Amino acid sequence: MARDYSGGSPKHHHIESKKKRLTWIFGVSALCIVCYMLGAWQTTSAPVNQSELYQRVGCDETPSQSGNKTSSSVSSSSSSLHLDFESHHQVDINKTEAVQKFPPCDMSYSEYTPCQDATRGRKFDRSMLKYRERHCPTKEEQLLCLIPAPPKYKTPFKWPQSRDFAWYDNIPHRELSIEKAVQNWIQVEGERFRFPGGGTGFPRGADAYIDEMNALIPLTKGNIRTAIDTGCGVASWGAYLLKRDILTMSFAPRDTHAAQVQFALERGVPAMIGVMASKRLPYPARAFDMAHCSRCLIPWTNYDGMYLIEVDRVLRPGGYWILSGPPIHWKKHWRGWERTQQDLKQEQDSIESLAKRLCWKKVIEKNDLAIWQKPINHVECIKSRKVYKTPHICKSDNPDMAWEREMESCITPLPETSNPNDVAGGALEKWPQRALAIPPRISSGSIPGITADKLREDNQLWKERVDHYKRIVPISKGRYRNVMDMNAYLGGFAAALSKYPVWVMNTVPANSNQDTLGVIYERGFIGHYQDWCEALSTYPRTYDFIHAGGVFSIYQDRCDITLILLEMDRILRPEGTVVFRDTVEILVKIKAITDGMRWKSQILDHESGPFNPEKILLAVKTYWTGEEKKGS
Repeated sequence: MARDYSGGSPKHHHIESKKKRLTWIFGVSALCIVCYMLGAWQTTSAPVNQSELYQRVGCDETPSQSGNKTSSSVSSSSSSLHLDFESHHQVDINKTEAVQKFPPCDMSYSEYTPCQDATRGRKFDRSMLKYRERHCPTKEEQLLCLIPAPPKYKTPFKWPQSRDFAWYDNIPHRELSIEKAVQNWIQVEGERFRFPGGGTGFPRGADAYIDEMNALIPLTKGNIRTAIDTGCGVASWGAYLLKRDILTMSFAPRDTHAAQVQFALERGVPAMIGVMASKRLPYPARAFDMAHCSRCLIPWTNYDGMYLIEVDRVLRPGGYWILSGPPIHWKKHWRGWERTQQDLKQEQDSIESLAKRLCWKKVIEKNDLAIWQKPINHVECIKSRKVYKTPHICKSDNPDMAWEREMESCITPLPETSNPNDVAGGALEKWPQRALAIPPRISSGSIPGITADKLREDNQLWKERVDHYKRIVPISKGRYRNVMDMNAYLGGFAAALSKYPVWVMNTVPANSNQDTLGVIYERGFIGHYQDWCEALSTYPRTYDFIHAGGVFSIYQDRCDITLILLEMDRILRPEGTVVFRDTVEILVKIKAITDGMRWKSQILDHESGPFNPEKILLAVKTYWTGEEKKGS
């Protein structure tokens, strides 16, 4: 049926309506243009030069001293404009024009470790080596100066050459080369140190020692990826495991063996200052596939077996504990160790008994090596408590809580499983598949809010970020070796860098809402808990590259961010790089501080473009050193 248009043709009405709209739009536009031109003519007089323009908008409140009439009249007329260029966001950016310049500290602080300072440590209890634990300075004691590098400091050797060599001028300590000469720890060759790969427990070299170990347990099949070395010396064991794709967290106290951890990091090997004392190690439960002690002198059975119980906490189900040195093979070595046979036999018997009560199985003892294995679950261990009354199994405790937490003399319970053949908490993929596989802590839903999809998204995000970083910093060219991620989250940065010759120390802020460090270990990477209001347990100048994503949003209300930046300067090597990611307000505040720290920096857009509110601050620490003392 045809439609009836009683008012005439619809096409005619549409044309008339369109003409009226266009006339109205042109009329309004013309009126706006006329008003704009009139206003501009009344209020504008052309500035004579660029500085006059700045005076006009009130950016320079100081009157011109040149006596220029035009300039002063412009300033006068502009005072009534009251233009406000101040930020009205939450972050209070430093409004002073002068940048605070931080002076260099005295050269006596060149190897300063704030939380392991020997002078401060002497004030604390010597029992259980508590005086060697972390004792950080108060706010009044903290230094507001820059830790100087030694006068002849040189850029460290690149990896893999750095495994075997370091510059003497960077760590001017000959003590270890003399004290440990027979054990082949370190040798001085002209201007450099050479690391032959020896150690107290393996004078024939770490490589041969590891080969002996590999004949007893499978080190190269991908089952063992993360290891911990207690009392590491210069970390030769960890250094030589790297070529077998095993990543080792080496630690040792700051003690009479001067700078052993510093030597390890100078070599490009993961390490940190630490000690078995009264507090838990700063790692989550079920973190390491293997633990190692080669003549580490830790009294394993003292204090109700607390130290071996702590090793049990951080070992994964099915993980190995390897012991060499006293008391192993004591029948052969007792004279050289200058101890009685009875004393050594008693020590080994005590270790054997404690390991059995921890439900460990002794795998083998051959020559100078003894190896135990932790059970894959606690099904039988719980039943055995009827026989072994001590140590008991801990109750109602978060086994991952390790920051400034006292050690306990009870067994950390493994996640429950009813099948005696199941791995408690879930089995892991072999390395390298492990890096991108879904970790059991995520697949089981044990971390609220983190799912498999979020992990995949995070992996993709970091792949894009690292691709972007490669365009602005030389990540892929061997320039960096030791990398610090100050807020590692799920370890995506470390995963994206795993194809490059770097290693990443992943730190998770202590007491964060989501404890993700266990996930990072399940992915085959290493790290530790850290409160960034305190100093890191490391020596100065130990990292080439620091990544700080969202760190200052977390800490800006907890402590003075200037102190965090000074700590970053302490641990960063000369000409090292820092990438900050945060809001522009926070980055501007950071830049204002680092400009006084001899850093060069630039704020860049987010990799997705200028409309993303998160920005990047790229900073480089300039090369400078302390001055040689006169007469030296």
